[in-house]
Amino acid sequence: MNMKNSFSAVAAAMCLMVLTTNAVSAEPRAGKYEVVDHWKIGGDGGWDYLVADPAAHVVYVTHGPRVEIVDTKTGKSVGALTGFKSTHGVALDQAGKYGYVSDGAGNAVWVFDRHTNQMGASIPVGTNPDGIVFEPVTKTVWAFNGRSNDASVIDADSQKVVATIKLSGRPEFPTVDGKGNLYVNIEDKNSIVKLDAKTKSVVAEWPLAGCESPSGMAIDTAGHRLFSVCDGKKMVVTDYLSGKVIATASIGDSPDAAGFDAKNGLAFSSNGDGTLTVIDTKDPSYKAVQTVATQKGARTMAFDSGNGRVYVVTAEMGPRPAATNAVPHPRPPVLPGSFQILVVERK
Repeated sequence: MNMKNSFSAVAAAMCLMVLTTNAVSAEPRAGKYEVVDHWKIGGDGGWDYLVADPAAHVVYVTHGPRVEIVDTKTGKSVGALTGFKSTHGVALDQAGKYGYVSDGAGNAVWVFDRHTNQMGASIPVGTNPDGIVFEPVTKTVWAFNGRSNDASVIDADSQKVVATIKLSGRPEFPTVDGKGNLYVNIEDKNSIVKLDAKTKSVVAEWPLAGCESPSGMAIDTAGHRLFSVCDGKKMVVTDYLSGKVIATASIGDSPDAAGFDAKNGLAFSSNGDGTLTVIDTKDPSYKAVQTVATQKGARTMAFDSGNGRVYVVTAEMGPRPAATNAVPHPRPPVLPGSFQILVVERK
């Protein structure tokens, strides 16, 4: 081959290499999360936690003295649970039959029928029940009481409290591993408590090194990891087999809830500064792979495993009132009619 032909062959090969490289780089990558919809709920008052029911295509949102029920296919209200003093959390049984609402000011847990949305029994528990969860192995409902620093255990069949378990401090958000164990953050002790549902007892308490005021918690049952969101823009990752902290991830400010996507290995933190942090749990460094702009105050969330969406809730706020001796840190009022759900989806 002469030099001219040789040069032409090299040039052609380089051109093919460039085209191939461009083709590879042009292959579709996993999309980014973004806010794709705003579902206007309206009404007055504050809010706390929410939970998605993927099978029924609804999300339950605690909203002052009521629980909003929203169709996740249409974004429209399909009902509400009423008659509470102040709602905090909702737990759902595995059978798809009953739900349970913690009524903080009412010191009670209410049972409701998930098919008819009819209210059932009101069960007295401890003082200011907040976080609540259904434990599937023992078929019990656990209400974690924020002022009496204990947990009320309700038998789902008899709908009666069968045990009260004292805790070391103020419990925040509970979760279960599906094997008869529960885990709950202790906000004022910066720790996690492990409970055995069968013996109805505390079996361990682990310090959360580097975590101040842990609130929301999510669980990865395959990887045996707990994700606790903390003040100071941190998510602390704990191995729940050993109780050891294995990593600390950077998140947004003022978090209050967490979620986990088992399919994609992603953990979420919803933050009051108006962001949703997405953490890659397959990366040993647990790095944040995205910070999604949401809306200020959107610090509670629910992950919907059925469609991969994240729902966060917030509202427009009025001017903050002046501080007083009685209320040194007043909250700004919620503007009437502005309450909404933000839908975050991977595009």
